[in-house]
Amino acid sequence: MKLFDELRERLVPPAPATGTPKLFGTFGGVFTPDVLTILGVIMYLRLGWVVGNAGFIGAVAIILLAKIVTICTGLAMSSITTNIKIGAGGAYSIITKSLGLEAGGSVGIPFYISQTLSAALYIIGFTEGWLQLFPDHSPRLVASTAWVSLFFISYLSAHFAIKIQYIIMVIIGVSLISFMMTPTQPAAQIVYVGNFEDAGFWQVFAIFFPAVTGIMAGANMSGDLKDPRTAIPVGTLSAIAVTLVIYIGLAYLLALYVDPETLRNNQMAMVEYALWAKWVVLGILAATFSSALGSMVGAPRVLQALAEQRTVPFHATFAAKSANNEPRNAIIFTGAIVIVAVLLGNLNALATLITMFFLITYGVLNLVVFIQQSMNIISYRPTFKVPRFVSFIGAISCLFIMFLINPIFSIVAFIVITILYVWLARKKLESDDGDIRGGIFLVLAERASRLASKFPRHQVSWKPHLLLPIDDPRVWSGSLLFIRSITYPSGSIFAFTVTKDDVENTERDLEELLSPLSHDNILVSSTVIEDNEFLHGARLVMQTLKGQTLRPNILFMSLSANRSNDETIGQLISAAERYKMGRAVLYQHDRIGFGIQQDVNLWLRDESPNWHLAMLIALHIHLNWDGKLNLITVSGNGKDTERLYKFLERLSDQARLPSTTEFFVLEGNFFKALQAAPRADINILGMAGDASLDFMRSIPEPLRSSCLFVGDSGEESALV
Repeated sequence: MKLFDELRERLVPPAPATGTPKLFGTFGGVFTPDVLTILGVIMYLRLGWVVGNAGFIGAVAIILLAKIVTICTGLAMSSITTNIKIGAGGAYSIITKSLGLEAGGSVGIPFYISQTLSAALYIIGFTEGWLQLFPDHSPRLVASTAWVSLFFISYLSAHFAIKIQYIIMVIIGVSLISFMMTPTQPAAQIVYVGNFEDAGFWQVFAIFFPAVTGIMAGANMSGDLKDPRTAIPVGTLSAIAVTLVIYIGLAYLLALYVDPETLRNNQMAMVEYALWAKWVVLGILAATFSSALGSMVGAPRVLQALAEQRTVPFHATFAAKSANNEPRNAIIFTGAIVIVAVLLGNLNALATLITMFFLITYGVLNLVVFIQQSMNIISYRPTFKVPRFVSFIGAISCLFIMFLINPIFSIVAFIVITILYVWLARKKLESDDGDIRGGIFLVLAERASRLASKFPRHQVSWKPHLLLPIDDPRVWSGSLLFIRSITYPSGSIFAFTVTKDDVENTERDLEELLSPLSHDNILVSSTVIEDNEFLHGARLVMQTLKGQTLRPNILFMSLSANRSNDETIGQLISAAERYKMGRAVLYQHDRIGFGIQQDVNLWLRDESPNWHLAMLIALHIHLNWDGKLNLITVSGNGKDTERLYKFLERLSDQARLPSTTEFFVLEGNFFKALQAAPRADINILGMAGDASLDFMRSIPEPLRSSCLFVGDSGEESALV
């Protein structure tokens, strides 16, 4: 590379003395590379074939359909670039700043590949054009020579490449004028709708679509633009408009002057029918060369942007830049991929592959803008506004067209992106810029909450949402493991404590206490109430949460041998009943705890209405413990044992309890029955209205297990 560096010093002026790299304006940095990438190999070598198969109207339909995608994408991209400070990498930077590094990387890597393969596509097109002039030349030698020239220019400097593109633009302009001035007489009749002899509509569309994908050429230079916020919208939309007129005009002239048979079988029809044939050949060579140059200048900058965020292997190497802001290592790597693709590639196969990659990138870019437009957040206030339906149509069109072109590859592409996303998520990348992912889910939650408030709560959608009072997070002795058994996998916990001072440390202690539950993917929220009295603060929490759509439905408390908190626990039980919350009081056995966490005893009283919540909690615990569930009831006189067995069987059938559930009818008084009960790791009993806390303390020892006392709120049902 030493020779390249010496030539660069002679051909490229040095950067200003301040060390600030020279940046591009709208015309040189966006409009020129966009136009020259769009007016490339497909226009010269495949547009005639498209018209020959589709007819003039069919060709216009294909052009407009392709342009709808890029117009929507261009408008969406223009809108969002006037709202954020876009960094290097163009579309990658936009997606990353909206959906995070994982999403940006999972889309940016295929986008980089598509840009790189585009360069190979254009080199193949350049080779085809060259062979029309010199058919005896070796195709591999021509392609290799073109690659060396392109690599040489892109390695020297982007400024040098842009200067060459100005010359190429003039050559392309003259070549188009040459064809427009064709001396051929118009055909007797224009074929408006073709028969698609060589390929179906969507296959023709897939081959043509890369002709409009150059809109990212300027955006890829975002890190080298003076004012990306202005240059990208103006340059991109101007390039789309100008090239749309050129494509439709050329399609009309091709349909007017050349018969469909010639168009389908002679890819050099534009040359033969032009006023100055050599200028059209030069135009083909110049266009394909410039398109390849645009991709070879833009693709390394996407790779360099990916590497800066550590989303690709060897990121330190690819992120490096030279003194004049050139990503030299990324250029070398990209050049290597291009030459391999050139030597192995096929024009039509590459065109279809690139179509899919670009559609994915365009679709996600439109989706990003649609999401931000739909969130109604004050930070989204672009100076260039577009209607929301524009980005929506752009996103849906990309998805729709992908599956119409190739459903199998579309599925494979999404699988690849998913794998990349998971891989990047495991790397736990962090960005200093932040993103809107959390805001997206908050908006979804807000809207879901509004919808949920319009419908009555039904027992069929019941889930355990615990309200967990904690007197002191530093000494709290409750069982997080048991709480997990009740709430996992779909429940939630709202924990709170009350203190009159040292709120900051208490908040930290509370979060640290609950962190094991959060790490287990249980939804955990917590707060610290500043109040002089725990009971008063706890009532404030219950009153406040009563009006929430997503409010707790079970008050969960722990009971111990210490009676100092009995009055507070009793008051909270009464308040929960008043606010129509379920109640659950746990007494953990000092010695046995929860045993081996397998078997559950559920105690039921005949004709008692207070068993629905107990059964629902028992089912949740059984689900997490994967043991045996026992239904137990007591027969005081022994005469109705058979009836009670039938009661338990009928209840088990109606509640759809596990088939392994066993039934026990214990005879005698209640305390005698406790001693005869089967051993279990937890016993769940209904909370009688007149039962005192001392009564609850008397139960665990005879049962030789921890006990949970449960009271219904009246809004649960185990039979739905």
